[in-house]
Amino acid sequence: MTRMAGGSEVLEQAKACLVKAKTIHELRQAQAVVLPLAFGLSMEETAQVLGVSKGWAGQLRTRFVRNGGWWDEAGPGRGGRRRENLAPEEEAAFLAPFLEQARAGGVLVVSEIKQALDERLGREAALASTYTLLGHK
Repeated sequence: MTRMAGGSEVLEQAKACLVKAKTIHELRQAQAVVLPLAFGLSMEETAQVLGVSKGWAGQLRTRFVRNGGWWDEAGPGRGGRRRENLAPEEEAAFLAPFLEQARAGGVLVVSEIKQALDERLGREAALASTYTLLGHK
């Protein structure tokens, strides 16, 4: 047996937001409330209509309801630089000699950068960290 959809207290606001939505994220949040309550769709069906996963449809719905029937302005995703090894300014200063050497010789040797990064951090960094560092530049 499936759970009954919650959020009926913001159903009318969600219907009004369907018309006012300016972004796909705003529209999906309102639809995640309206579709199960007004049309009896399951979360799987709602997710399929929205073009997102079942879990993401639930998050959209929960954010809308918790925000009192208004869009969650924060939007999806966490963004940011979690687990960074160096600050952006430190990265630029660290990579400057390697990039200058590459401009002169035309070759960027990743193994040298990784070895220098390991020494700078005082531990062995993952090779992926080196490529991530290069991707920031």
